[in-house]
Amino acid sequence: MSEFTSCRGSQLVMDHHSEDIKYEEEFIVNSRGTKLFTCRWIPQNFQPKALIFICHGIAAECSISMRDAAARMVRAGYGVYGIDHEGHGRSSGRRCYIPNFSDIVTDCSDSFMSICEKPENREKKRFLYGISMGGSVALLLHKKSPDYWDGAILLAPMCKVSDDMKPHPIVVSALTMICAVVPSWRIIPTPDIIDKVCKDPEMRKEVRSNPYIYRGKLPLKTCHELLMVSLDIEKNLNQVTMPFLVLHGGDDIVTDPSVSKLLFEKASSRDKTFKLYPGMWHALTAEFPNDVERVYSDIITWLEERANNCAASVSEMTNE
Repeated sequence: MSEFTSCRGSQLVMDHHSEDIKYEEEFIVNSRGTKLFTCRWIPQNFQPKALIFICHGIAAECSISMRDAAARMVRAGYGVYGIDHEGHGRSSGRRCYIPNFSDIVTDCSDSFMSICEKPENREKKRFLYGISMGGSVALLLHKKSPDYWDGAILLAPMCKVSDDMKPHPIVVSALTMICAVVPSWRIIPTPDIIDKVCKDPEMRKEVRSNPYIYRGKLPLKTCHELLMVSLDIEKNLNQVTMPFLVLHGGDDIVTDPSVSKLLFEKASSRDKTFKLYPGMWHALTAEFPNDVERVYSDIITWLEERANNCAASVSEMTNE
């Protein structure tokens, strides 16, 4: 495990709490010298019964966009931890530039495991919470340490390139060669897709007002890394053995719902659940309030059953 330098003292940028939730922010420095932003939400008056680790999506961040999800899980009895990937949110690095996807996985692994190995946490169960690209991170964390994690919640995960979008091998080869010459070239157009990701107009306003979400063009190298990671995960879906809950909106146009179904079908996990929500979009927790409540209810129910008991042999696919 790589060592982190913890920037405490003047770098502990926030320490406040509500009546029942304590929230803290801290910067750490990874082995590459990159300063990474981390945050945590923990119960104010009791020890959490299990730990949840957030892996956010491309161009996103943790502290603002994950606040509601974290609060719900803390009030259900969990400790919640997040990290902004290199080049994302408040972490250092060129904006949205991913020179090596394995570095993101290593950063998450080192940070999350250092928390799990604290004396007060060693006996607690550990769950990953991956959103879109963060679903890929969660699956690769599991691949890196297959027996370490007690399960994962995957919301619209990026784990396969849809057949309609998969580039020809010649195109992949050309992209690889160009990346070697101009990796940071921001040529890939990224139209504002917030209107197609968030159904609730109020949530769209919140997303657009978040100063830590990147909305520019993606660097060529980032697109290449996402493509190669997706292709690798697609080939190894049968190697997934941990318990997982995968959730997907039926009208998602960012990641294909059929990909989550394929993960459910191919994974070797004895305990796996796939929930498809007809009519819902990519950002499942940014839908209208009634739909959001339904999603969080499914997440909390799944967690409760596995945080309190040993995972049973479960295989369930539902259309909500």
